[in-house]
Amino acid sequence: MTSKIKVDNINKVSDDSNIINKCGTTITLGASGDSIALASGASQTGFGRTGTVDWQTGSIKTATFTAVNGEGYFINSGSALTANLPAGSAGAIVSFSDYARNFATYNFTIAPNGSEKIGGIADSVELNVDGQAITFVYVDATKGWVNIQNAEDTETGSVPQYITATGGTISTIGDFKYHKFTGPGTFTVTCAGNAKGSNTVQSLVVAGGGGGQHNGGGGGAAGGLRNVACLSVTATGFPITVGAGGANANPGSTTAGSGFNSIFSTITSAGGGRGGVAGGGTGVAGGSGGGAGGNGGNAGTGGAGNTPPVSPPQGNPGGSHGPQPNYNAGAGGGGHSCAGATAPSPGTPGTPGGHGGNGTDASPSFPTPLGGTPAGFYAGGGGGGANEDGPGTGSNTPSAPGGGGFGAAGPGATAGSGTSNTGGGGGAAPTAGTTSGSGGSGIVIIKYKFQN
Repeated sequence: MTSKIKVDNINKVSDDSNIINKCGTTITLGASGDSIALASGASQTGFGRTGTVDWQTGSIKTATFTAVNGEGYFINSGSALTANLPAGSAGAIVSFSDYARNFATYNFTIAPNGSEKIGGIADSVELNVDGQAITFVYVDATKGWVNIQNAEDTETGSVPQYITATGGTISTIGDFKYHKFTGPGTFTVTCAGNAKGSNTVQSLVVAGGGGGQHNGGGGGAAGGLRNVACLSVTATGFPITVGAGGANANPGSTTAGSGFNSIFSTITSAGGGRGGVAGGGTGVAGGSGGGAGGNGGNAGTGGAGNTPPVSPPQGNPGGSHGPQPNYNAGAGGGGHSCAGATAPSPGTPGTPGGHGGNGTDASPSFPTPLGGTPAGFYAGGGGGGANEDGPGTGSNTPSAPGGGGFGAAGPGATAGSGTSNTGGGGGAAPTAGTTSGSGGSGIVIIKYKFQN
């Protein structure tokens, strides 16, 4: 049987004087290990709060509401919403937490009561960080509600999160997404994922190829190629630069141009160097180096590759050649996989220029539907110009894998340009009155896992 004792008041009575409500004394309820409970509907006064809130786990908020002193709220919104603070009183406390981890998408506003202040300013506060949680205590009329804790917790236990992003042309192959940029754009990460899902990307960054010369000059080099795995990303926008190919040496110009850099995040691939001019001109350094110029009997040096240096190397040098008394054709531009070739020696009328260095097959990581020439190959060097003194055979026939243009054969022949969006170098032309090939533009492809 349970016994009950009902009283209106519990007051300490002095053992000596029977004085009721004696000040400075202690009244003890219960014994060690007991719990004191209030009946349903009863309230307490005089005990005060301990600086904590009671989290309302049974009432997840999905629409605008008014907070109550002493309560904490989880916010699960599919649109922006507002919490109105209660009237301030010294010691009042409220808390809010991003239940859905989507405050960055659906901003959460906390509005003061009337003209009251938050942090000394009579204005609302906006939470816009995924996983954010905050606690306010009302102090006084000067500062109003003061933030005593602001956390940004994106942990979700054992649940994997995957990178989500926009930008470029998006392809889905297996468990991976690929963003292909053939021109400038922005790779915008909206969720950075976590280690249990995915939180890094792999990128293929290919720069523009160099232009080929004319008059028996050297072939243009391939743009630098960098294939970088495990690059961490944050939820932000990453500007993408896709390097243009170098200009050709048409009949109205004396020299071609080098290619331009491609950039993603911390990764820069250097543009390919242009081919050397006729008469033994040195090829220009770059991601890969331009081939040395021929036609004139002078020695020529290929441009250095992997400039500026990175590891692993982004390209190779252009072909060089020694002095010959006659019929010296141009050397090939460097490619990502190998150096450009020297023109055949000794030369004869119509001798072809040196073959451009081969590009690299990136298809093991970036499947063939994404581009390349032939499919999957990038960054092939341009072919050197043939000797101008008679009909002959063009270099880069067949083309260097990776989009390198062919060096023309014989007087009046036009050279081939590097293939767009491969970083291939332009081929060189035999005579000053003919058009050489321009370099091919680059490409940027970004890959990440989006599911298991």
